[in-house]
Amino acid sequence: MAAKERIGSYSHIQRFVEIMDCTLRDGEQTSGVSFLPHEKLMIARMLLRDINVDRIEVASARISEGEQDAVKMICRYASQNDMLERVEVLGFVDGGKSVDWIADCGCRVVNLLAKGSERHCREQLKKTPSQHIADICDTVKYAETKGLSVNLYLEDWSNGMKDNPHYVYEMLEELTKTSIRRFMLPDTLGVLNPLQVIEFMRKMNKRFPNTHFDFHAHNDYDLAVSNSLAAVLSGCRGLHVTVNGLGERCGNAPLSSVQVILKDQFQAKTNIHEDKLNDISRLVAGYSGIAVAPNQPVIGENVFTQVAGVHADGDNKAGLYMNPLVPERFGRKREYALGKNSGKASISKNLEELGLDLTPEQTQKVTKRITELGDRKEIVTQDDLPFIVSDVLKHDVPNERVKLINYVVSTAYGLKPGANLKVEINGKEYEASATGDGQYDALVKALRYIYKKYLNRTFPILANYAVSIPPGGRTDALVQTVITWNNNGKIFRTRGLDADQTEAAIKATFKMLNIFEE
Repeated sequence: MAAKERIGSYSHIQRFVEIMDCTLRDGEQTSGVSFLPHEKLMIARMLLRDINVDRIEVASARISEGEQDAVKMICRYASQNDMLERVEVLGFVDGGKSVDWIADCGCRVVNLLAKGSERHCREQLKKTPSQHIADICDTVKYAETKGLSVNLYLEDWSNGMKDNPHYVYEMLEELTKTSIRRFMLPDTLGVLNPLQVIEFMRKMNKRFPNTHFDFHAHNDYDLAVSNSLAAVLSGCRGLHVTVNGLGERCGNAPLSSVQVILKDQFQAKTNIHEDKLNDISRLVAGYSGIAVAPNQPVIGENVFTQVAGVHADGDNKAGLYMNPLVPERFGRKREYALGKNSGKASISKNLEELGLDLTPEQTQKVTKRITELGDRKEIVTQDDLPFIVSDVLKHDVPNERVKLINYVVSTAYGLKPGANLKVEINGKEYEASATGDGQYDALVKALRYIYKKYLNRTFPILANYAVSIPPGGRTDALVQTVITWNNNGKIFRTRGLDADQTEAAIKATFKMLNIFEE
């Protein structure tokens, strides 16, 4: 009952929550993830400048020369843009070595790692609590002489509160007398549930009411977001997050999810620029090699795609299937999927966006054909619609203004892949050859050469290239290539299907060229 009362008492209070992003430190502990120094700089710049997080934790001290180069680059950028106080590095109680390393990088904030549970203190450090406290105090004083501000992590705080909270209180009684600015409380092993977070955070705030507490969640039980919100409802002033929920084991609390729930569900205030969340997600996914799940809230590929026809119908009539997470809020737009669950409303929405005006009878025929394709597990994109419409309405296949007459692609050891091709564009034939980073790249370069030299034109830029086995397929099934194109800011996709990956990509490319000509 006490926990419920606590939730209720905070649910209508607007309050500011400080956000620290740990992608470049904790997020890099994701298995298989290692950012290059320039990648760290690009992520840090976007987090500070575009996303506007309050703080970023960018590295652990004394890891490697590459890590030191990255921290120096980030600190140089931050210093030039009056953001240096927002850059932090994890340091250790190691006789001042970490402090020296961090200071040499030009950083001015150390996040000191201490033991938040007696078990860790005695069994890992082999020290008594009083000895550990003394070592921490010495490190804090040394950091002060170097001009560094200090925040303190209480590692394994969650188990500390579960097993022996008096140890935690003893630590805080002494360390709150120092110049430490923030006490950061990690659920290091991801073992807490929201009710426990509420209980423990209430106790911390009651005993140390003037202390700034951050909460650092891990997602082992899929409770990182819930626990973060429970911490805020219980008086926590700051939360730690990572882009796309990267982090060790099951990861950390995702920045995007924490932000929208804080704002929408609890009317809390942050400095986050929501319209850039999708951009930072894509940047980190690209550098990390860890893809975002299509159904990941806010940033997933499919989260603003309505599939059921009844939803499109309701949206058409009164926005009945829309919630506060409107895609425009995040720089995205709502889409209506085409497949076996599509109704006339979904088809109409897509036809409307393409400027295709069909009669109700024609729309019904197109809907039937798309449903048939969906039953065969074919992916139907909006850009397939003109072709489907022409086929269904018994017209000729849309004018193939751009035809591939023949081509040869080659690759050889020690040589760049090449392509020779002959195409027909609006009834006239052209030939060209080119080399590239791959066979498909060479072919596209040859095409661009033809368009530029003979037609004095360009065509859309390739924005994304995805290859997969069609849904339901086997390893020896057809290859599906979906290419995303950017035409002066307008994004569209085309698809090719073939047993050969290059041939599938070529089909998708020529579909794009014909759409472009139309």
